[in-house]
Amino acid sequence: MKYSLLLLVLSTFLTCFTQKNKDQDAILVFSKTAAFRHDCIPTGLKALKKLAAQANIQVVATEDANAFTTEKLQQFDAIVFFNTTGNVLNNKQQSALEQYIQSGGGFVGIHSAADTEYEWPWYNKLVGAYFDGHPAIQSARLVVENQNHSSTKMLPKDWDRSDEWYNYKSIYEQINVLIRIDETSYKGGTNGKNHPMAWYHDFDGGRSFYTGLGHTHESYEEELFQAHLLGGIRYAMGK
Repeated sequence: MKYSLLLLVLSTFLTCFTQKNKDQDAILVFSKTAAFRHDCIPTGLKALKKLAAQANIQVVATEDANAFTTEKLQQFDAIVFFNTTGNVLNNKQQSALEQYIQSGGGFVGIHSAADTEYEWPWYNKLVGAYFDGHPAIQSARLVVENQNHSSTKMLPKDWDRSDEWYNYKSIYEQINVLIRIDETSYKGGTNGKNHPMAWYHDFDGGRSFYTGLGHTHESYEEELFQAHLLGGIRYAMGK
């Protein structure tokens, strides 16, 4: 009897945890890791929740892949893969995300979202590229190629900051580059002159935004980076 009651309590908790307020815009922030785990995840989640609250957006944060069902995902205006790594969804959960995007949903990938689901070709196109190594954390110059997007309109044309700068492979040719990194401004870049660092694109009926920024704790204290993230989320939400 006690065991059954415990299951009922846990079930109720999980149901509440994965449901949004129907009268408020909401995003699902998914931070499950099956490989490397970034220690900035708690810091980033705190910052995302604060940003979203200021914009009247509810955040439902989880690392439970069981949130990926067709019914549950329909509650959200965008799905955020926040520093996920490795294979985080099974086939059925992958199908639910595909259906969500195909029905007009939005996707946001932050930093190691590109280090996720290497065996899922559809995801490669959704996120826009796969991770292909990185040098040590260092300062570099970012060049904002498009200052008209909601994620970049607040940024300077040349943006100097410190982070862990990803190199990429399997870059989807349909992405629209928002920010590229100047490989002459730091050591360890391998993508050449046109090295994308943030982008967006319409994909398979939905919208996708990705930023390679966001490895360090300090990133989530930067006002410009916070605004960049919120603008990307707004785009994915269709705002």
